[in-house]
Amino acid sequence: MELLIFLLDFILHVDRYLETFVRDHGLWVYVLLFLVIFVETGLVVMPFLPGDSLLFVVGAMCGVGLMSYPLSVALLLAAAVLGNQSNYTLGRYFGPRVFQWEDSRFFNKAAFDRAHDFYERYGGITLVAARFMPFLRTFAPFVAGVARMTRTRFTLFDVSGGALWVVGLISIGYFFGNFPFVKQHLEKIIWAMILIPGLVILFGAWKSRRKA
Repeated sequence: MELLIFLLDFILHVDRYLETFVRDHGLWVYVLLFLVIFVETGLVVMPFLPGDSLLFVVGAMCGVGLMSYPLSVALLLAAAVLGNQSNYTLGRYFGPRVFQWEDSRFFNKAAFDRAHDFYERYGGITLVAARFMPFLRTFAPFVAGVARMTRTRFTLFDVSGGALWVVGLISIGYFFGNFPFVKQHLEKIIWAMILIPGLVILFGAWKSRRKA
């Protein structure tokens, strides 16, 4: 319970934690940020880390000179791309071994084939959109690996989606993160970053279920 309380506090007040870390540890902040983004996007069991709000706050830090904008963009884009590649590889490697490639209680070959076809046809836009969806961005590359989306196609949308996500949010934070209104209402903005994409996912799932 204490860990959950700390994680929630960290997510909602990531600006305070990050600023303190920058002032106390200097360049080590880049190592920490690389690891956070890599772990969130690269390990399917760690979907709760604050990717969107963290990138926004990093941009705001760059805007006041506490961090380097080009270095932050380069490192965190690398972390996002490599994280997705790692997650895809885990899905591609463990999927067949877990499911045994046979019709069973845990695996249905026809469903797998449909998933593979879906990711070959529409997986690109799914991967790009998932970058902006908490939780979903952690699971999408893993599922793409399980569904055996081709590596070259996956990499194309991994890099393009990662660039939109990292460069976009850091740049928004850089230009707007230090406005008095934004700083005053940052906690509400972070809640919006979490809840709005989540509601979009739930609404989409509800619509799909109604059609089914």
